[in-house]
Amino acid sequence: MTDPPAGEQAAPAGEVPDPRGTRWSTRRFSLRGRVTLLAAACVAGAVALVSLCAYLVVRNNLLTQLDDNLLARAQAAANSPQVPTDQLREVPGALLASADLQIGQLNGFTGDLIYPQPGTRPPVGPAEVRVATGVLPQSLRTDAATGMRVVAVPLGHGQAIVLAQSMAPTMRALNQLSVVLFLVGGAGIVVAAGAGTAVARAGLRPVDRLTSAAERVAATGDLRPIPVSGDDELARLTHSFNIMLGTVADSQERQRQLVADAGHELRTPLTSMRTNLELLLSASRPGAPSLPDEDRADIEADIRGQLDELTQLIGDLVELARQDEPREQAERVDLMDVVERALDRARRRAGEIEFEVALQPWVLTGDNSSLERAVLNLLDNAVKFSPQGSRVRVTLRPLGDGTAVVEVADSGPGIAEEDLPKVFDRFYRSSEARTLPGSGLGLAIVKHAAERHGGTVYANRAPEGGALLTIRLPGAPVA
Repeated sequence: MTDPPAGEQAAPAGEVPDPRGTRWSTRRFSLRGRVTLLAAACVAGAVALVSLCAYLVVRNNLLTQLDDNLLARAQAAANSPQVPTDQLREVPGALLASADLQIGQLNGFTGDLIYPQPGTRPPVGPAEVRVATGVLPQSLRTDAATGMRVVAVPLGHGQAIVLAQSMAPTMRALNQLSVVLFLVGGAGIVVAAGAGTAVARAGLRPVDRLTSAAERVAATGDLRPIPVSGDDELARLTHSFNIMLGTVADSQERQRQLVADAGHELRTPLTSMRTNLELLLSASRPGAPSLPDEDRADIEADIRGQLDELTQLIGDLVELARQDEPREQAERVDLMDVVERALDRARRRAGEIEFEVALQPWVLTGDNSSLERAVLNLLDNAVKFSPQGSRVRVTLRPLGDGTAVVEVADSGPGIAEEDLPKVFDRFYRSSEARTLPGSGLGLAIVKHAAERHGGTVYANRAPEGGALLTIRLPGAPVA
């Protein structure tokens, strides 16, 4: 058994190797080449069909005219006064040859054929004999040996007139017609291939631009939009591609901003933690003055607080990154159950703060855990700014327009007018909130969860004087 040639791989066991070889089996045409081939193939098929139909129609017409002419002449000869045998032999053969005819009188019983002398004997076969004997009313056939069209009509008394004419002129005309049709069809195919190439080049120019843009994005990361011209399907494709580029650019900008903001937020606790750790390490070195127990306890408390702050910040960043992932499955969500579960968790860390709850049933399609985290963040935010012994109002009510709102109102100092448009931004913290624990990402997580479910968020001032934060979500009341 010989090894396969270099550059080729042996076929796996049980598979039949491609007899054309790997070079031809893996060959692929470009889209422009396929469009050109398709246009040429369609035109070739149409030309071939039209040419075949034209050839068959012309051939049938020519043969029909030939047959009708022969039959008419044979009938005229049969209906004319009967020519004596001697006179028939003396008809000039040149006269018949000029008319491209061969004529004879056949005796069906003896098989004798009388024809002009000198002249050419018309072909005679069993069909003509049956016509002479009265078995057939007439016969019309093509003699394969001579290429003659032969017709026979009865003359009476066991006689028949046999008339033959060469089909060579007719076949020459048909051959010339086939050549003309072939040349015209070939020219049409060439023109169609050229037109297909031109159409493909013009039609695929936007696709070439998209290809160049995709290659440019892959090579340089340049997300500039592509110029759009026209209003056809390819223009719509270019517009959609530009939308995709814009979405990718926005996503990259959000990622850069998130990284920058996260770095800024991480720098402060890390710097403070490093300072505290350096103080503890310096105090533990031999010969260094020891720290008072009270100062050491304060430094350790600061480190624990900074670790808690870092842990919360990293957890919120992970939550935001997880929410950016596409949802694989959506489920039916009972929003009232979501709010009640979030309330149970919030009450455990609310201390003496009470919750005034008014909930109405509402269902939607989405992610249970994401919505619960969003509502819990609203509740934790309200607890953080509300004084002990105060009340937080929680409401779930439909608006009658296919949406419902979850409202959380606290009894805190409220939100300044200039801060209302910014409270849901990542890492944004008002001047009142900067002294309180938190990462500045809780309300950003709320906004992200609402937008993923087709909703929105907004902030306002509550009648009680505190903040009123609202999630508005589409859905339907429980039937």
